[in-house]
Amino acid sequence: MKKVVSVFLSFAMIFGLAACGSGNSETTAAPTTAAETTAASETTAATKDTTAAAEGTTAAAGDVDYSQLKIGFVHISDPSDKGYTYNHNLGTEKMAKELGLDADTQIINKFNIKEDAECGTALRELVDAGCNIIFATSFGFENYVLEVAKEYPDVQFCHATGYQAATSGLSNVHNYFGEIHQARYLSGIAAGLKTSTNKLGYVAAMATPEVISGYDAFYLGAKSVNPDVTMEVMYTNSWNDPTKEAQVAKALIDDGCDVIGQHCDSTAAASTAEQNGVFHVGYNSDMREAAPKASLTSAIWDWSIYLEYAVTCVAKGEAIDVDWSKGLKDGVCDISPLNESIVADGTKDAIDAAREKLLTTDWDVFTGPLNDNEGNVAVPDGETFKEPASAPSFNFILEGITVKE
Repeated sequence: MKKVVSVFLSFAMIFGLAACGSGNSETTAAPTTAAETTAASETTAATKDTTAAAEGTTAAAGDVDYSQLKIGFVHISDPSDKGYTYNHNLGTEKMAKELGLDADTQIINKFNIKEDAECGTALRELVDAGCNIIFATSFGFENYVLEVAKEYPDVQFCHATGYQAATSGLSNVHNYFGEIHQARYLSGIAAGLKTSTNKLGYVAAMATPEVISGYDAFYLGAKSVNPDVTMEVMYTNSWNDPTKEAQVAKALIDDGCDVIGQHCDSTAAASTAEQNGVFHVGYNSDMREAAPKASLTSAIWDWSIYLEYAVTCVAKGEAIDVDWSKGLKDGVCDISPLNESIVADGTKDAIDAAREKLLTTDWDVFTGPLNDNEGNVAVPDGETFKEPASAPSFNFILEGITVKE
């Protein structure tokens, strides 16, 4: 049995987030694209047709009564990003359908909220609107969540990608995330098998632990099937800047990278890869529609699993976990369907084998020996770094990865 080591870096280092976009201050109440509006309408129709919900009970959840709940969300961008907020909102819609909620009357979304005092205002507006539980989905919202939660102890606040709930002293604050590094590892296998130049490129938002651990995992997946592969990383210094993402992707392509990965919100890297005749691996959502000739697969989330869990806890009057994180085994993280027309031969078999290993053994992605790109030991041989719940903290840039200016 391998020795499993839990490595907890200082909270000062843990300031990454799960690919949140830097939206504007406009607050919108519904998805903005036709496809999203249709999806929202279909969800609303489905929930309205749920007789139990209309009568104050929910057949989908047995004898649990959700009818008196009101649920609020604060997002940094809106579903038009086709990335992080888009996918989180899909989780909201799925949760509403599964629990028999009326999306028109029981769910309030605050889209395009900045990571400043505007967040505090949005949170208080949701409380004033009668929300029993509020989800804040961007890392930079956490301090405002703590501030408002202290004012309203009877309202539950759930914050994605944060780390302060356990030390806040507040029983109504909770952090949630998932083991996305496992999905990124699987998606990296597709990249490692597809590259002809043995040089991958990665469009990264910020130099934070969540982003670094993400591209480390992606690279390790590629290297597991292609020992000769290397990777170049460039930062956009923004969570959602399609213009900059396209520019960075093009710079990596011009430098010889023929498969582009990403940790940023938009589909600009995917489109740029297709326009330049190379390939792409996405994040948050299935990006085959944006780049059908380039997108191999994407690392994706199913946020509905946590949302259903937390909302059900409130409905039952039960405590929500202070820190919550699940992975492949629970369906929280995975990859989107492979683009069978362009993935390399053997990709499915290689990913299936890695998935089986993750699901059935104690092995995980950050298993040593691993060195950083300066020759220092990151994880000793025979040991495994286990990410703590809620906020990733693996902050080593691994050997084989070069960060470009």
